[in-house]
Amino acid sequence: MAQNTDGGNPFAEPGELDNPFQDPAVIQHRPSPQYATLDVYNPFETREPPSTYEPPAPAPAPLPPPSAPSQSSRKLSPSEPKNYGSYSTQASAAAATAELLKKQEELNRKAEELDRRERELQHAALGGKATRQNNWPPLPSFCPVQPCFFQDISMEIPQEFQKTVSTMYYLWMCSTLALLLNFLACLASFCVETNNGAGFGLSILWIILFTPCSFVCWYRPMYKAFRSDSSFNFFIFFFIFFAQDVLFVLQAIGIPGWGFSGWISALVVLKTNTAVAVLMLLVALFFTGIAVLGIVMLKRIHSLYRRTGASFQKAQQEFAAGVFSNPAVRTAAANAAAGAAENAFRAP
Repeated sequence: MAQNTDGGNPFAEPGELDNPFQDPAVIQHRPSPQYATLDVYNPFETREPPSTYEPPAPAPAPLPPPSAPSQSSRKLSPSEPKNYGSYSTQASAAAATAELLKKQEELNRKAEELDRRERELQHAALGGKATRQNNWPPLPSFCPVQPCFFQDISMEIPQEFQKTVSTMYYLWMCSTLALLLNFLACLASFCVETNNGAGFGLSILWIILFTPCSFVCWYRPMYKAFRSDSSFNFFIFFFIFFAQDVLFVLQAIGIPGWGFSGWISALVVLKTNTAVAVLMLLVALFFTGIAVLGIVMLKRIHSLYRRTGASFQKAQQEFAAGVFSNPAVRTAAANAAAGAAENAFRAP
């Protein structure tokens, strides 16, 4: 065997390299500039960091044929304002909502009316055939005088008229309070000036006379008119309450000697005593407010009366039906007819 005189690998095959470091397996593991090792690291050499791995971009999908994008399928960008519908659509939706609210209020009003009637029927069922127990005026049980009327605005008066009836009730209470204050003012005026004795006496008469008469003559007819839609009671109320408004105006004017502490009477007493004059001026102001409120309420009730369909012919029919349904009137008419027939038979 021939020896290798070059100092190569004695076991190398012919044709192989004699340098073992030229082996491809060794060459591919040699340090390269991409791998930083201590042997090849140079602190004075700047290298760019290796780029991150980026997957290959997928092939673009074929574009669909151009067509008009629909409004519902198109996705809006964050900066693009949203379209919630046209103005006409929003207006129709608002109108529909208002209509629903109106119907809901009407249903609530009807429910309250049905509830009121149910309570009224229950009250009548509990009372049987007997009349309701009177509750006005609210007097204590030990008082010898018992209540004369039954009054329950929330139960007897329809829902749309309850506010009007309550206002008239407060007006009557204010007029009674004004008469009481008028009595005190006239008493003070009489104590200061003895010539005002006539006015003081009339103030006592007015508070005794007008307090019950005003309740019976114009408030109760108004109450019954709204309770049963009675044209006859409406006519009674209009006639008497108009006279009451005239009286309110006279009370506010305060003619001396009439027993009213109005403006004229207060200005006359102002020359004598300032404190009494101030009290009378307050009463005059109270009378003025009552007169104005009375005129306003008369106009309002008249407008309600015109909407209820009441008429003078209906009032006449109610009056005739009420008269003939009265047992006393029927008994008197029967007795009169029997007497007339007996006299006719006795006549020669």
